[in-house]
Amino acid sequence: MLLDMVLLFALLFLLAAPVAAQDVDLELVLLADTSGSIDRHEVEFQRKGYAEAISDHRVISVIENGAYAAIAVTYVEWGESQQVIVPWMQIATHEDALEFARALGVPPRAAGGKNAISSALLMGKLLIEENAFNGWRKVIDISSDDVKNHFLPTIEDARDQVVAAGITINGLPVPVLCHYCLGRASGRDIMLEEYRDRIIGGPGSFVLMVEERNKFLSALRRKLILEISGRTPAADDARPDPPDRRSALLDPGSPQAVARALSD
Repeated sequence: MLLDMVLLFALLFLLAAPVAAQDVDLELVLLADTSGSIDRHEVEFQRKGYAEAISDHRVISVIENGAYAAIAVTYVEWGESQQVIVPWMQIATHEDALEFARALGVPPRAAGGKNAISSALLMGKLLIEENAFNGWRKVIDISSDDVKNHFLPTIEDARDQVVAAGITINGLPVPVLCHYCLGRASGRDIMLEEYRDRIIGGPGSFVLMVEERNKFLSALRRKLILEISGRTPAADDARPDPPDRRSALLDPGSPQAVARALSD
């Protein structure tokens, strides 16, 4: 009887004890624009691109060369609201990546309406703070076809909250997704400057512009490789942070593996 009681108390203690967070090289929130200017075909276009990029052998190679050889990723679509399409998933192998890719094709579109970039950024912050992972680095990657923000807080306020929490924000402006927004050739430089000045921030943050639809996949793959390795774009095509948000670059991955992956 006494032994049974001891075992019962031991079991209750174990159940009550907090579960240790899983160590990974990177916690990555992918925020994809599905606001009103994005139609159904463009939602599918984005999901297919991310599915192919995350499962690319060059991306997997960089993951395998990390300190923990694993990352944690979630995919969120945003407009006026935000909807988690693929919950947090650890990716350490090609099969893990394929599972993530398959999951992208299942849920229907759930976000639309006006742009709420600031709300999307704060949602990304919450997802990182409440997940079951302990990442060496924490990154929110946001893509959009313009830089409008119809709700409070301001983009700058949301960015500052995210950066203050130790999270980096990278940007992927995709003006080619919208044919009547800032995606017009005359507005692309403005969009790029807006991303630099108002959206990205934190250690090693960067922005990559996608100016042609046929380059979307290669841009996604390159972005993932840079984010997983903790590197930034090469000096000749990087868009550096404003000086007050610039900081030292972490590099937990293999430089040789990253260079090889980017050049393949």
